[in-house]
Amino acid sequence: MNIGLIVVGDEILSGKRQDKHLSRFIEILSARGMSLSWAEYVGDDRERLTAALRRAFASGDLVVSCGGIGATPDDHTRQAAAAALGRELALHPEARELIWQRVQQMAAERGEVPDADHPDTLRRFEMGVFPAGAALIPNPYNKIPGFYVGTVYFVPGFPVMAHPMMEWVLDERHRDLHRASRGASCR
Repeated sequence: MNIGLIVVGDEILSGKRQDKHLSRFIEILSARGMSLSWAEYVGDDRERLTAALRRAFASGDLVVSCGGIGATPDDHTRQAAAAALGRELALHPEARELIWQRVQQMAAERGEVPDADHPDTLRRFEMGVFPAGAALIPNPYNKIPGFYVGTVYFVPGFPVMAHPMMEWVLDERHRDLHRASRGASCR
């Protein structure tokens, strides 16, 4: 199976931010005896992103897409994934619960009572809106999950979240693709 990486964001293409995903994903793969087949950088243009994701879904490759799954106006990855698949977007019930747990935790840390109808909470719930039928990728950093459909996986752009989520994808969903490391003995 070929393995690809899509890095999303105008901030990467403009040079305002350095990409930290490509080199780290190569390291993560290498530690499992795997290698990267291709990588693509895409800005925050929804049509271009939809086209890239349509290719990724059609390829049958294992693809990790980093970035654009937040709730800011320039985040279009969730919408582009739905368009590429021809599916509706829907609030994933388990994602909503995980996001609500995070909202409650943050409110408790501030000594406040959480409000499920507060505009900030409703905006956070948008981060759990995925293409219909998507499954979740756990986020050990802040509980806000990523998602996947088939073998295309979507993680945040922040490395502190994305990199452990990449490892989860490879270890929990594709362990069968791991190869023994050089020098390791196999039984």
